[in-house]
Amino acid sequence: MTTTRAIPETLPGNQTSGRKPGGGPAAPRLRSGWTTGACATAATAAAFTALATGRFPERVEITLPRATLRTGQRPVFDVAERRVEPDGAMTAGIVKDAGDDPDVTHGALILATLHPGPRGTGVTFRAGAGVGTVTRPGLPIPPGEPAINPVPRRMMTETVAELASLLDHPGDVVVTISVPGGAALAERTWNPRLGILGGISILGTTGVVVPYSCAAWIHSIHRGVDVARAAGLDMVAGCTGSTSEAMLRRLLPDLPDHALIDMGDFAGALAKYLRHHPVPRLVVAGGFAKLVKLAQGALDLHSSRSTVDFGRLAGLAAGIGAGAELTAAIAAANTAKQVLDLCSAAGLDIARPVAEAAVATLAAAVAPAAVAIDVVVADRAGKPVAATAGIRI
Repeated sequence: MTTTRAIPETLPGNQTSGRKPGGGPAAPRLRSGWTTGACATAATAAAFTALATGRFPERVEITLPRATLRTGQRPVFDVAERRVEPDGAMTAGIVKDAGDDPDVTHGALILATLHPGPRGTGVTFRAGAGVGTVTRPGLPIPPGEPAINPVPRRMMTETVAELASLLDHPGDVVVTISVPGGAALAERTWNPRLGILGGISILGTTGVVVPYSCAAWIHSIHRGVDVARAAGLDMVAGCTGSTSEAMLRRLLPDLPDHALIDMGDFAGALAKYLRHHPVPRLVVAGGFAKLVKLAQGALDLHSSRSTVDFGRLAGLAAGIGAGAELTAAIAAANTAKQVLDLCSAAGLDIARPVAEAAVATLAAAVAPAAVAIDVVVADRAGKPVAATAGIRI
């Protein structure tokens, strides 16, 4: 259960130790932070306390969802904004601290405005300014509802129930979550493509933001596939970045926005999700270097987790007619771009067998699902240099 109470002082939150277990100094550790869902819960707690007692707390403490309890974290939030609305509703605000994670909502003010609701209705939710509304099926929240995910809804509902019992209040309230500037922030997220319009989403399954976590990106990939499937699309297109996406838009101008998935380095996350949630067709587009690593069998294309094997590239080039001198130059190359330039100058189409080998890697990851796969390779300028049979360039 998620519980909340006003408290007089802060408690330890997400601080990390500055020493190794053995007593020696440790390298600095990244600081975790709090999700928009945790911040909305804290704001709701403060506003409900004011609604029930007429007084705003200066700080609130929340207990995170059960899955997180083993961390022992009971974060404390300073209430950054308190106001009584002209109609008697209470509004409280929490400034989101995402820790050391590069989260677009870091520093955003998360506001909860609470009105009394009709007796027996419990807690209902509305999207205020800066919080999106779901418009497409396939997400955890149905179309027409505020983009407040199930766990944050549960956190807020349980918080209100707990406080209502303590403060002798019926607990029937309308909770409106707002984020000033949220509509602009949402343009830097996947929300418009997923059909979440008007603002950001209130997210989080644990309440904690883990710095530089891959989990949020992978979650977005999965939700992108869900939305495409719910819309009945017969194809999704995974792109490694904005350049390859722009290229694919030019090649497939009729492809709707919600078929395009910014998979980044997580080709494996996309392919493995399609194994269990298939669509008829997958197209993957990316730069030459990224797709060389995919062709080698890597499913995580980040530079810290996979590298270009120039010896294998040299062998691939030899297999399509490269002479000994060119093969040696490829094996000794410093970058994938250098390989592409060497082969281009020699009139050798190295990108095509790379695309074909990348298809084989993806097919193995998707199997046994029946998904037709094509790959398009781009150069640094975003020009297509090779594609498999299903795509014309």
